[in-house]
Amino acid sequence: MTLSVDDVIARIPQWNGRDVQTSFLAGGITNQNYKVVVGSEAYVLRISGANTELLGVNRQVEHEANLAAARIGVAPEVIYLIEPEEYLITRFVEGQSITLDEIRQPETIQRIMQALKQIHTLPPIDCQFNAFRFVENCTRIAIENGVTFPDNFDWMMACANQIENALASHLAPLRLCHNDLLNANFLIGSQDDKLTILDWEYAAMGDPFFDLANFTANHEFSDEQDREVLLAYWGKVTLQNRAHLKLMQIMSDFREAMWGMVQLGISKLDFDFRMYADKHFTRLSERLNHIEYKHWLKNIVS
Repeated sequence: MTLSVDDVIARIPQWNGRDVQTSFLAGGITNQNYKVVVGSEAYVLRISGANTELLGVNRQVEHEANLAAARIGVAPEVIYLIEPEEYLITRFVEGQSITLDEIRQPETIQRIMQALKQIHTLPPIDCQFNAFRFVENCTRIAIENGVTFPDNFDWMMACANQIENALASHLAPLRLCHNDLLNANFLIGSQDDKLTILDWEYAAMGDPFFDLANFTANHEFSDEQDREVLLAYWGKVTLQNRAHLKLMQIMSDFREAMWGMVQLGISKLDFDFRMYADKHFTRLSERLNHIEYKHWLKNIVS
């Protein structure tokens, strides 16, 4: 059963008997987020959406990853975890989002890559994210919930298998990754100009190239901006690391599309998940039909 905001606040011992003001924060799709002001301090309360485990979310892992990232200053401070519901309360960060134009600038790319390199050196946690298994699991759940698939879905799955087989010769060591680098999850502090990365619910051990690909795909980077990312993160651009990035961009769009497909089957939210899934299926098909696709497969094993 989902708790009300008042129910949650009543469960925080430090807030008992104090004047607490709450306001809804727009922008979330799966979860409900609230700004909670207690005296001179402000926090964010996340009330988890229903059935998020079907979307691959593990709230204990989210909590652990958020704690670790907060210790190195790239995530909001964790204040409290409501159990057993596992609703997270973090410090409210006063700041501004980064526009698409700003996030594509070389200096911003450099800054974000440095933050990701820090995250990727954090201690391991007991959870793994694999884009190929995510797509498979979402496919099963979407089928079970009667969701209609695109006509070329079998071809896309065959290509995903082809990509996984190619990447088997170039597996990257597993690192703690964020795995959900949407534009809304980046914030620049109003007072200190500090970069903060929000929303750690998909964090897990995974391929660091997926973080790079998810970031670049979600922000629709050009080939030149992809090069900036590889230079900032690896210090060089090679045929192999470019191919790895491009192949993982395909899997990033496949992941986003299948996330939308599961939501189509299970969600009661007023959001056009079909449009979301179709947008990513379209981009996925365009990447798979790219003139260089076969070269990426070849270069990853060279």
